[in-house]
Amino acid sequence: MPVDSIGAPAGAPGLGTELAPQALRSFGLVAALAATDAGDLDVRITGPARDTASGLVGGDTVAPMVTEVRRATAELVAAGARPLLVGGCCAPLMGAFSGAADVFGGIGLAHVDGHLDLYDHVTSPTGEAADTPVGVLLGVGEPGLLAASGPTPPLRAGRLRVLGARDQDEATDVAALATRLGVVAEPPTRIAQDPRGAAARTLDCVANDGFWLHLDVDVLAADVFPATDYLMPGGLDLAALTALLGGLGGDSRLVGASVGCYSPEKDLDGRCGRALVDLLVGTLGTTP
Repeated sequence: MPVDSIGAPAGAPGLGTELAPQALRSFGLVAALAATDAGDLDVRITGPARDTASGLVGGDTVAPMVTEVRRATAELVAAGARPLLVGGCCAPLMGAFSGAADVFGGIGLAHVDGHLDLYDHVTSPTGEAADTPVGVLLGVGEPGLLAASGPTPPLRAGRLRVLGARDQDEATDVAALATRLGVVAEPPTRIAQDPRGAAARTLDCVANDGFWLHLDVDVLAADVFPATDYLMPGGLDLAALTALLGGLGGDSRLVGASVGCYSPEKDLDGRCGRALVDLLVGTLGTTP
């Protein structure tokens, strides 16, 4: 199945993640995947302040971004492509997953991320939409984002697997919600012991009717990949993440993938960007 690479240069203002699509192109991502470059969508999250009405940084620019990413993803999937959506932050995941679900129906989500992404517009410490995508896809969050991803929640908790979350403050803040929704997270320590086993367990959970794969690069250890927004102790090394993603990306039921939170401004020598290209090629280049 062909891969179409599409950029969604939306990120919280000032963090640099909006530069990621063009930076990864410059490191040869599209050519290395033998992909069709579908260009960048005209989407941005603008305004550095937390909007008092929505509770989100960027306010009324966030939901239109989700809507446009959803439209573009659905169009590519319906045409027979397997899209790779390159953020930006992780907020475009809401549109990408919803767009794929519009075409395929009840797909699952393998969410490889250092965070659960279960905050909402009220509980998020930052107000960034990137704190919220999993919650929104499960039907909990800011009304405008729910409408842009809806009208009904596109994801069921039984079809979700979070891999690599390790933010203890977030885990405490959203513990009751995670329990109520039935969100299952596998910690990086367990993944590192057997990455292929973690991939197999994930596929058993998410892949039955097709699944989407999302990668937030903050799942990696800070000393391995410092070019991201929020650095935390712990995390996976490149070998473990490569094995995990290879087990997921090599499955024929994968319908699309997305990547977020790479900040070229924190990668002056390009080491992290080139490593990310290698990682994505190793993930999607093996898919039937």
